[in-house]
Amino acid sequence: MYKQLGEKAMLQIDDDQLSWQANEDSNSVIMIVKHMWGNMMSRWTDFLTTDGEKPWRHRDAEFENEGIGRDAMMKKWDEGWQCVFNALNNISDDDLEKIIYIRNEGHTVLEAINRQIAHYSYHVGQIVYISKLRSKDEWKSLSIPRNKSAEYNAEKFSQEKERKHFTDDWIEKK
Repeated sequence: MYKQLGEKAMLQIDDDQLSWQANEDSNSVIMIVKHMWGNMMSRWTDFLTTDGEKPWRHRDAEFENEGIGRDAMMKKWDEGWQCVFNALNNISDDDLEKIIYIRNEGHTVLEAINRQIAHYSYHVGQIVYISKLRSKDEWKSLSIPRNKSAEYNAEKFSQEKERKHFTDDWIEKK
């Protein structure tokens, strides 16, 4: 869901807007994607067996606003998310209470998963916000559009109740 949300937001801005920064202390979309990629590759590679902060990660470089284009950025985006999905697909229920480490700090696998999903949703929210600001008044809502809540709810409540399932097939398709 967060992967798709970020992609839908990034598609609404021009290539030159991907490197826009509000000021020198803020991040561009490209910087956020590079940071998420570095985090994903580090945290989810050998997830159950090695510390989540790998010695080969260069976190500070993730925040350099180098001139990579949309294609290179999207390659990192897809590679990072694929690393996450591969790791999640290999976790069993028995693994959820195991202790893993991130910078020598112990977490259960379930805690580590929740930590990372919260981190990614935080950054996807930044991508959405930047994209909305830079979309030149052509923004297409990614959730319920303003003043459309009643219509949205009427549609939802006209349907049968159902349980949303996030299965391995769903993860692989996304």
